[in-house]
Amino acid sequence: MASPDLTDSASHLDRDWLSSLVSELASMERETGSPGELEAAAWVAEKFEAEGAPAELELERLHNTYWWPLGLAGAAGAIAGIAALRGHRAVGALTGAAAAYAAATDMPPGRRRLRELLPKRETANVLASVGPDDAERTVVLVAHHDAAHPGLVFHPAIPELADRAGFIERSNTSPPLMWPIIAGPAAVAAGSLAGSRTLIRAGAVVSAGFAAAMADIGMRPVVPGANDNATGVAVLIAVARALAERPAESTRVMLVSTSEEGLCEGMEAFGQRHFGELPASSTFILSIDTVGSPHLCVLRGEGMRTMREYPQRSLTLLDGLAAELGIDLFPDLRLRNATDGSIALAGGYECASLASVTALKQPANYHWPTDIPERVDYGSVADAVRLTESLVRRLDKRWLDSV
Repeated sequence: MASPDLTDSASHLDRDWLSSLVSELASMERETGSPGELEAAAWVAEKFEAEGAPAELELERLHNTYWWPLGLAGAAGAIAGIAALRGHRAVGALTGAAAAYAAATDMPPGRRRLRELLPKRETANVLASVGPDDAERTVVLVAHHDAAHPGLVFHPAIPELADRAGFIERSNTSPPLMWPIIAGPAAVAAGSLAGSRTLIRAGAVVSAGFAAAMADIGMRPVVPGANDNATGVAVLIAVARALAERPAESTRVMLVSTSEEGLCEGMEAFGQRHFGELPASSTFILSIDTVGSPHLCVLRGEGMRTMREYPQRSLTLLDGLAAELGIDLFPDLRLRNATDGSIALAGGYECASLASVTALKQPANYHWPTDIPERVDYGSVADAVRLTESLVRRLDKRWLDSV
């Protein structure tokens, strides 16, 4: 059943138009912190402007990778292990502990101490705002316009093998891909203190393997990023069109496209600029990330180090809206990586993260060269537009206290 909160016009739901947006953005090589990413940000701003949403670029200087800081931590863990095995156990303990700490603190949310020491490049967030200037409430819709590097750790055969082994069916939480970079150096430190050569050796091997995986990612060219996350940007542009046709009456809507693939650095920069003017009591933040797989889902929680659950009230609202729209959400999934929603979650906001998965509970073509426009499910993208617009319309009428 269609939601009465939606506009009657379907121009913003036209799949050919949505496909054209995804294709145009995916044709740009938009590595995080590159000139191509700045070009993509300018393109997003132009699209917002064309749909009647005044936009601006917020330039930031950020490190923009994760393979350098985490790869360095892995290399340090391996070196610490070698030193400890050669009798320098104090060096192994101190260096291993420092590497584990550096890796753990490089994962969002929070201050990134290691990357503060590393080179930085210019990047840009795009910010558009529509609705009444004096609105007491704000809905922030967030996607990202940069694209990822691939790597062997993202090979599509891995989830297929995991499914054959029965792991996919038994788990509703993605594997903790980042835990080894903390565990490896930590094992070296613990083994050095305990005098366990077995533990030192195991930690050094894990650390070296993780460093090699990060080097592999860093050396590969960026993927087209159609699903991740040209689809999310297309949703933002479509919602801008819908709001131009029928504006919100009592709610300001911020359309934000970030630089995200450096572990949410762009969203953290947005938060530093704007969270102070966005009260948690009157702000809802929705992350829209990788919504071109066959099954939409609203994540129940996420976190690289520790799992944080999304607010139940936010989840109930989106689940109810999806039911009204006849959209079947893939149930009860949690992410051991991070979307921009993790920054809003840590900030104490009512928030949620809209994503999509295949039957293997994975985003389609995730961080792989096959992430091209032709492999996007545009029915899912259109449903993401419908659900996002419905959220805005519902909150424009009734805030969370009365939803």
